[in-house]
Amino acid sequence: MLIIGIAGGTGSGKTTVVNKIIESLPQGEVVLLPLDSYYKDSSNVPAERRQLINFDHPNAFDWELLHNHVHMLREGMSIEEPTYDYITSTRQPETIHVEPREVIIIEGILSLYDEKLRDMMDLKIFVDADPDERLIRVIQRDMMERGRTAQMVMDRYMRVLKPMHEQFIEPEKRYADLIVPQGGSNLVAIDIISMFIHRHIK
Repeated sequence: MLIIGIAGGTGSGKTTVVNKIIESLPQGEVVLLPLDSYYKDSSNVPAERRQLINFDHPNAFDWELLHNHVHMLREGMSIEEPTYDYITSTRQPETIHVEPREVIIIEGILSLYDEKLRDMMDLKIFVDADPDERLIRVIQRDMMERGRTAQMVMDRYMRVLKPMHEQFIEPEKRYADLIVPQGGSNLVAIDIISMFIHRHIK
């Protein structure tokens, strides 16, 4: 089994990189664990205060549950992946049944932050992108998918995303085996990653 961590700033193109890697592999060979699924449940926090939670801070994630799930998959056991509602900021009662596969990809802004999680990984990747490009993607995504206005997104970017990126996300580069600039448009880097995976699973 091959365990891969893919980190990078919000809007850096991580999801595009992951999708292109998965497309290059045989169907059914990959398990994708989005770090966003492992946000701590905030249903006990009053709704008006949930918008103040810093979801780009390491403390927002349920690391212990993620450790356990990766360990279980590595040992050949299935898991029930949690689901998260970004609009209400709560963990949902529904889960996703996940069977172990040859390749596990853990993708999220802080996938390389936690030392215990890093130690489980065979390949660590950081997806890099220009801050202006990331901001544009975040504005487009949050307006379309999360019901926010452009001003709300820019305010949050300056108040939370930018300082958290500088404090926690950017330093993850030091742990990466491979840094992918230009996100999902870097086809050469994606080909190299895909060849590494193919060589392993063959």
